[in-house]
Amino acid sequence: MSGRKTANSGFDYMIFVPVVLLMGLGLVAVYSASSQLALDRMGDGYFYLKRQALFCLLGFAVMITAKSIPYTLYSKLAYPLLVISALLLIALLVPGLGHKAGGACRWLRFGGFSFQPSELAKLSLAVYLAYSMAKKGSDMESFSKGLVPHFFVAGVFMALMVLQPDFGTAVIIGFWVLVLLFVGGVRFRHLFSVCVLFSPLVLWLIWRSGYRSGRWATFINPWDDPRGLGFQIIHSFLAFGSGGIFGAGLGNSKQKLFFLPEPHTDFVLSIAAEEIGFVGIVCIVFLFALLIVRGIKVALNAGDLYSTYLAFGLTCLIGLQVLVNMGVVMGLLPTKGLTLPFISYGGSSMIINLLSVGMLLSISSRR
Repeated sequence: MSGRKTANSGFDYMIFVPVVLLMGLGLVAVYSASSQLALDRMGDGYFYLKRQALFCLLGFAVMITAKSIPYTLYSKLAYPLLVISALLLIALLVPGLGHKAGGACRWLRFGGFSFQPSELAKLSLAVYLAYSMAKKGSDMESFSKGLVPHFFVAGVFMALMVLQPDFGTAVIIGFWVLVLLFVGGVRFRHLFSVCVLFSPLVLWLIWRSGYRSGRWATFINPWDDPRGLGFQIIHSFLAFGSGGIFGAGLGNSKQKLFFLPEPHTDFVLSIAAEEIGFVGIVCIVFLFALLIVRGIKVALNAGDLYSTYLAFGLTCLIGLQVLVNMGVVMGLLPTKGLTLPFISYGGSSMIINLLSVGMLLSISSRR
């Protein structure tokens, strides 16, 4: 009886509660950051808030559903998910199917909503890598069995993202895959060889693209082009600086008044920092840290190798997105259009991240 009780213990509330709190903070931050912009563009100051609330409700329903599904089912979907994700990424390259914004074709439109296939691709890779690494077991130490097939599959997805172009997401996925393969048992010298082999290609892709090399130059010194490439990060600095310890108060941000471009998406943390200050940002960081630590604990306590890899992969992916977004808005990393999980405006990111949390809760309830 005791063994059966352990196998179906309650899910981890220390994952569930931080996610719900972050969603609530995100709704407040999105409304505050977007109300004036929505009023100017759409004639409705609640436009982005209403859509984000819908995304949260849909994502929450997906999370609760995923929590109730045995995590072993996802292993059976590993290859179908890969195929579907690859086809959606290829569809972006077909003229007329992909929706272009900001010079990149990263979205598919359905009615009045957009979907970003790269978000599903991340989840598909997490499920595939967990399933394949667990199945190979000790063979992961082999270069031909442990490294080559996994990095080849990830490389196909990364190449499709570079063609959008979405170079930043491809690099993040590449780094994330290397971490997972290292945890899965691939020898360090094999991973180091891959880094040495592909570093010239990464540098060449940065050098040949004017806006990518410009982002690096702006990262080093944004004040060289304060009205151009450095405009966004400089106003992010101003938002953080004017927030001080306790912030200017909810709704009192100045940078959201058409100074900081698209303040409700990638740079929503900057507006939050201006309005709730250092103390508020520390609370947000604490909630993310709690979520990541508990996710790693779920991975360590999982009942089998597959669920361990899956829980760690999903947790690592969320944590990496958080680190990159926070690094970008604070000028610690080059500018990259990556949302802050559970807080930034965006349906694809919200729903896929909540699906990932639902899978984590499913694993935590069957330790």
